[in-house]
Amino acid sequence: MSLPLLAIACLLIITFCYSVKCWLSPFGDCRKCAGMGHALKTDRKGHVKRGKDCRRCDATGKRIRVGRWIYNRAARTYRAGTR
Repeated sequence: MSLPLLAIACLLIITFCYSVKCWLSPFGDCRKCAGMGHALKTDRKGHVKRGKDCRRCDATGKRIRVGRWIYNRAARTYRAGTR
């Protein structure tokens, strides 16, 4: 098997695996708050306290994956165009 065919096969496998992951689990942990829903803060003594709620995920700790977001947008556009 030649090198370009091997590279194409690897990319297709990775794409298929990511699309299956987006289908089975459309939400992932928020990258800003690491899935906690809030930031961690320390006071002057060094004790860890709960910080402000995460604005990116609205304090849920979850975000929609990029692949699922693209699929949702494409499906919404298709449905709007076929009416």
